[in-house]
Amino acid sequence: MPRLIKKTAHSPQQVGDKFICMCGLSKNQPFCDGSHLKTVGEDEKKLYRYDETGKREEVSNEDENCCGGDCCKDK
Repeated sequence: MPRLIKKTAHSPQQVGDKFICMCGLSKNQPFCDGSHLKTVGEDEKKLYRYDETGKREEVSNEDENCCGGDCCKDK
């Protein structure tokens, strides 16, 4: 099963003259490609999933695709 990792950063980290992706959405990992701009407008109290096209969708606590629901039970 793929791992779901909760990322909370909304901007990259500069290391020297490079920018390292901190949001987890860059297609050019570990480097930033500007994908973090998709996270603008996220509600900090909600959990989101991004599909391969970059489309954002909210994941509910009852969503079976969210770790089978186990990862969201304490939220």
